[in-house]
Amino acid sequence: MKIPEKGRGVKEIMTALEKFRDGDVDWRSGRTWGFVYDAGREAMAVAKEAYMMYLTENALDPTSFPSVMQMENQIISMAANHVGGDGETVGNFTSGGTESIMLALKTARDYARVKHPEIHEPEVILPVTAHAAFHKSCHYLGLKAVATPVLDDAFTADVSAMRAAITPNTILLVGSAPSYAHGVVDPIREIGKLALEKNLLFHVDACMGGFLLPYYKRLGEKITDFDLTVPGVTSLSMDLHKYAYCPKPASIILYKSKELRRYQIYACSCWTGYTIVNPTAGSTKSGGPLAASWAVLNYMGDDGYMELARKKIACMKKLIAGIEAIDELRLQGSPEMSLVCFVSDTVNVFHIVDEMAARGWYIQPQLAFANSKENIHISIAASNVRWVDELLKDLRECVEIAKGMPGGEIGKQITEAFSNIDPDSLTEEMFTQMLGMAGIQGTALPERMAEINEILNALPVKLREKLLVEFLNDLFILKEN
Repeated sequence: MKIPEKGRGVKEIMTALEKFRDGDVDWRSGRTWGFVYDAGREAMAVAKEAYMMYLTENALDPTSFPSVMQMENQIISMAANHVGGDGETVGNFTSGGTESIMLALKTARDYARVKHPEIHEPEVILPVTAHAAFHKSCHYLGLKAVATPVLDDAFTADVSAMRAAITPNTILLVGSAPSYAHGVVDPIREIGKLALEKNLLFHVDACMGGFLLPYYKRLGEKITDFDLTVPGVTSLSMDLHKYAYCPKPASIILYKSKELRRYQIYACSCWTGYTIVNPTAGSTKSGGPLAASWAVLNYMGDDGYMELARKKIACMKKLIAGIEAIDELRLQGSPEMSLVCFVSDTVNVFHIVDEMAARGWYIQPQLAFANSKENIHISIAASNVRWVDELLKDLRECVEIAKGMPGGEIGKQITEAFSNIDPDSLTEEMFTQMLGMAGIQGTALPERMAEINEILNALPVKLREKLLVEFLNDLFILKEN
């Protein structure tokens, strides 16, 4: 495809853009339980107006656009107060949870380079339930991710296992509040004690729960201590584009003090151009997300967020009760906030997901790993609350349908054919053969995903990752259209 010879009309362009969305999940309906967090049309309208107002302001240079820095400082102040920060707390606005986590690890790495120059192969200790962004960040930053087991059934960090994993190369401990997959909060106080004992930095990934959990606690829910008031916690990440309902991309990284945060900042004077000093990974960036987040936080207010939290608690309890009332399903973990994970010992959960999708629902399949069985994950947002009864009704019916569908055969075939293959020896022919067994020809996704999820679930982790890389590498290719 080439740039058109002549410019196209606005109406034609907007029609084309709208057409692109035909295959997207319909998040506006409120039937999408994940990916998009929607607080309603009014909040969205405020966000869009603020976003567009600052679309072209450049957050690269606060001396040129002090308005952007002023908004960032106010957002950080609100965030710090929300999660137990004090007068020494500092932080920055980032493009999302992955960047917040990456910056926390970059800070720990550079801190160790100064304080512990004897460490040449730095290690980060994290439970197997920690977000994949930690593994991605370690990969990018040259750190070793040391994964430790979690407690059976509870799926919370095993602190004794974390203790046993500490070596002279350890630079950082990690805990989740909550972990994405199961919605459970790690024993942050106990990990904090370990961090203090071993004189280690300790990052709490509260990207999912940092904004919502304080409201749950104020509403009387039993919430595990997780914030900056916990001794030993040195940094914390919290997304605003999830349960603060701000537009993407919007996240926060907080530190106990600017003495630690200085290791996050990058400066470069060894070139002939303008002064480079970046607190976050990006340089040039729109002021739009910052302005939109500032606007939404002020528009919703503490009382607005409290009311949404109250509704989500009621929805979560109804959802959990409904799932537990279906004989073929059971919860995996005991969630402390609005992330619910459930499994089946008798029915193929991937077929359940497909049947729900056919009825207009988006719920998320998760593959098996460690002691976590393949499961279905649901994130409850404000827009989902009114749909919980209908969701449960369709879920019961879809479980009954899935009971009569085959499951496990493709997984067995894949295990027999490919489980002993070295991932590095995976050829294009093998890749095509695996996808063909799932009914996939070329790079077009099938309407039903049960077979491809079953294949991924059956493969060893490294081979699973290789297949995903090969598929995505083929998906993003140049096509004439």
